[in-house]
Amino acid sequence: MNDEMNNTTLPEGVENDIDSVKPLASEAVAAVANETAEAASEVAASVTETAAEVATAETTAAEATAPVVSEVEEDAEAEVAKTIVAPTPTVPAPLKSKAKKTTIGGQALIEGIMMCGPRRTAIAVRKADGSIYVEEIKKSASETFFEKVPLVRGCIRFFRQLITGTAALMKSAEISEEGAPEENVSRVAVEEEKAQTIAEVKEEKKAAAKPKSSKLDQFADNHQDGLMVFAAVLGLAFSVVLFILLPRLVVDTALHFFSAERSDSIKLNVVLNLIEGVVRIAIFLLYLVFTSKIKDIARVWMYHGAEHKTIACYESGEPLTVENVRKCSRFHPRCGTAFLFIVVLVSILVFCVASVFIGVRVWWVNMLVRLALVPLVGGISYEILRFCGRHDQNPICKVFIAPGLGLQKLTTKEPTDSMIEVAIASVQAVIPENSNEDIW
Repeated sequence: MNDEMNNTTLPEGVENDIDSVKPLASEAVAAVANETAEAASEVAASVTETAAEVATAETTAAEATAPVVSEVEEDAEAEVAKTIVAPTPTVPAPLKSKAKKTTIGGQALIEGIMMCGPRRTAIAVRKADGSIYVEEIKKSASETFFEKVPLVRGCIRFFRQLITGTAALMKSAEISEEGAPEENVSRVAVEEEKAQTIAEVKEEKKAAAKPKSSKLDQFADNHQDGLMVFAAVLGLAFSVVLFILLPRLVVDTALHFFSAERSDSIKLNVVLNLIEGVVRIAIFLLYLVFTSKIKDIARVWMYHGAEHKTIACYESGEPLTVENVRKCSRFHPRCGTAFLFIVVLVSILVFCVASVFIGVRVWWVNMLVRLALVPLVGGISYEILRFCGRHDQNPICKVFIAPGLGLQKLTTKEPTDSMIEVAIASVQAVIPENSNEDIW
């Protein structure tokens, strides 16, 4: 088809027109080409100028960011160097406080413990609802002159402790019953109450709100401190009669089997006093065995064990937690039980010497002599316990401590975790701010 078109012959007029148009077309094409070239050169110039501006901006930005980049790179290199050179940090183990012998001591209560520190006395009692009641009592920082005198200070501190302990024991009995669930009201009582008129209910409530106390109760409320002293004196008198006078009465009864001349023999006096001491020890042991069989007393012995274990944990420098306390021993060398046994041993020696010089012919004289010597026996026993507590590794001191530790098998029992929590609360309440203030 193309060959046919090429072979087609155009008319003569058309060819002339084409020849005349060719120069014009060539000029038009040249003009368009020139314009396009000029536009292209302008675009190229514009692009070149923009590129130059961009290059200038990049140079300026690079110069501006160079110090920052340099500092960042230096810091990064330094951190890398530290990471490589520095040793791996280790978490330090918690520091334990230095083990010590503390003057903090306590007394087992009913469902609780009383703890005495250098500044404060606190009681912690487990209430019936499961919560722990803690009450702190601040103590006077100053001591009287007689509380610093050897042989005298022991009696004063023992009597004060007896008064405080008696009050705490009575208070713990009340607190331990708080929070107990109320008794369910029977359906009959509910129906009867519904049948009453509103006026009758109001009258009953008013009557119930009025305090119904006798004159004896009012006297007790107004003289609580005096009653505490009286109760302490009564308890002390019972102990003196049971452990001091009764053994002597047994010995005096045995004297009726000897003649008056032989009763003044020094050897016989020594033997009789030794027998008196054996009887005293026997009564003391029977008393502990008997009381340990009582259910409520057995729980008191468990709190006694919790007290000893918590103090031992505190003295070892371990944190006061149930787990740490549970691992400690319930036998403690500076216990009240050890003090009582030392009292028994000292009484044998003191009464024996007194009998040698005074004689034993009159029984009531023997009673009065023993009553008069009770403070001396207590003072000497306190000083021995104090000395043995500081030197518990001394062989001689171990002789005095050993019987008390053995008796603690009767006066202490392994506590429950709940009891340990109460003991921890009582100790924490009396720990002094100055760690050296409670050193034994």
